[in-house]
Amino acid sequence: MSNITETSEQQAVIDWCEWNVGKYPELDLIYHIPNEGKRSLVKGAELKSIGLKSGVPDLCLPVARGSYHALYIEMKKNQKCKATKDQKEWLAKLNEQNNLAVICYSADEAINVLQRYLNLRNEV
Repeated sequence: MSNITETSEQQAVIDWCEWNVGKYPELDLIYHIPNEGKRSLVKGAELKSIGLKSGVPDLCLPVARGSYHALYIEMKKNQKCKATKDQKEWLAKLNEQNNLAVICYSADEAINVLQRYLNLRNEV
């Protein structure tokens, strides 16, 4: 049985970011958007009242590169895990606003996206 989870994949991405902040100082800005998990109806209503929205991607790197304002990553543990309707809508809306918003199906894929994104030249 595999121990790979979405959480372990995301932890591997964050570990890589911490190890590579010397090469890419901007990685210090990456953060997780705590949008997952089961909650009671009361707690869910409370969180929704203060801005929790279903489908928001897992990670955000609020750093402009190329023609993009920021990078958003929705993590999945493998190709069998599908994005929800809300997640697909958020990714589309974020991309419409000149962000790069993608689904990554492994830590390796997310790290590759981060490297390529950080190596884009800013448009002047």
